[in-house]
Amino acid sequence: MECRVLSIQSHVVRGYVLGFEVDSINSVQFSNHTGYSHWKGQVLTADELHVLYEGIKLNNVHQYDYVLTGYTRDTSFLEMVVDIVQELKRANPNLVYVCDPVLGDHGSMYVPQNLYPVYKNKVVPVADIITPNQFEAELLTGKNISTEKDAVEVMDLLHAMGPDTVVITSSDLPSRLGDHRFLVSLGSQRHVHPDGSRTTQRVRIEVPKVDAVFVGTGDLFAAMLLAWTHHYPNDLKMACEKTFSVMHHVIQRTITYAHELAGPGQRPSPPQLELRMVQSKADIEDPAIVTEATVIS
Repeated sequence: MECRVLSIQSHVVRGYVLGFEVDSINSVQFSNHTGYSHWKGQVLTADELHVLYEGIKLNNVHQYDYVLTGYTRDTSFLEMVVDIVQELKRANPNLVYVCDPVLGDHGSMYVPQNLYPVYKNKVVPVADIITPNQFEAELLTGKNISTEKDAVEVMDLLHAMGPDTVVITSSDLPSRLGDHRFLVSLGSQRHVHPDGSRTTQRVRIEVPKVDAVFVGTGDLFAAMLLAWTHHYPNDLKMACEKTFSVMHHVIQRTITYAHELAGPGQRPSPPQLELRMVQSKADIEDPAIVTEATVIS
């Protein structure tokens, strides 16, 4: 059965090849992504989002199974997203809202400060799946992550705010492999059973680091997690293994291509580091599992 996704973010969701029908609304209209030295364009407002959404409704094609959101820079736009999600959930109580709460990384914000309370108080409570990095997870909960136990407590705090699935996409936690070349990610999925009881599956993923800066990986990650949690709704371990393996294949193909273009001893430029999405179509559709997740308590 075909699934329909409303994607409201800075990049089109990479879901077409996995059988999703995607309606896309840009949150920003830029000449290029902000990884370049210069860019021009506009940040969409709530009024502009409202007009576009009303156009979809007038044609009676606003029956969605998923909503996916990512980067935005305007508080009114973000608040309008919440209104849209709530309206769509009233029409379809099974709708799943996947939110990448884009706030910042490595201790600093790269969106306006006034977006933070909107995410914390309005967006996260209506989300079903969220994909913060460590900085964003700490900011949303007010708790620092220094150990795996801290990370589990932060994910539980995020569950208590609303989402049933939380994946901390990257952290500064030490790798169990004893190797600084690996990045630690963690995930948690809460299940409510018919009798009202709850269980939680938590996983840890060790991901090889790459010495390069990519733009769009957060969008790709959220889209892939949407797709693979759809196929494995009760198996976060498998959904994460598929998602992180797609990321690995795309990034490795991209960095190999970028180094070939840059030449020996040269650091690749932003244009050379554009994600090789089309070339990775087969890996997106059926990724070889190269990143295994470990179930943790």
